[in-house]
Amino acid sequence: MPDRLPQALIGAGANLGDRAATLAAALERLRAAPGIAVLAASSIYETAPVGPVDQPNFLNLVAGVETTLTPEALLALLLDVEHAFGRVRSERWGPRTLDLDLLAFEGQTRRTADLQLPHPRMLERSFVLVPLAELLARPRFQRPAWDALRASAAACPPDPGVRRFR
Repeated sequence: MPDRLPQALIGAGANLGDRAATLAAALERLRAAPGIAVLAASSIYETAPVGPVDQPNFLNLVAGVETTLTPEALLALLLDVEHAFGRVRSERWGPRTLDLDLLAFEGQTRRTADLQLPHPRMLERSFVLVPLAELLARPRFQRPAWDALRASAAACPPDPGVRRFR
């Protein structure tokens, strides 16, 4: 039995409704879920949307968790939480009440139709890299599994389109 649980990194975003309240409530829902402990969350950042759709700005954060769940079970939990907050997947990169992405899971890789770990586009998106760099700089996330990701996130050039919210 391992002496510590694996960590996972979750990206969260919202651009419909009360975005900040939605992100806070989603973190509370995760805290209440069996098999998962939310260790920390980054600051919230306001970011411009990605994609061709005219839509409101997003609020984004990255949370770090420890879990007894498998990556697939954690993804299923994230999808359930999205659904509970009214997420409808009608258009790619469209507006959403809540978006939860499993970004990385310590020691695990996946390439299936339902799950890709690490997330295939996270290193291309400053709205993920900026809060990720903040989170991974914390002592709780100083694990060898995050070293390369920490370096990539820290190397993200400043992006005026990613601003700390409040």
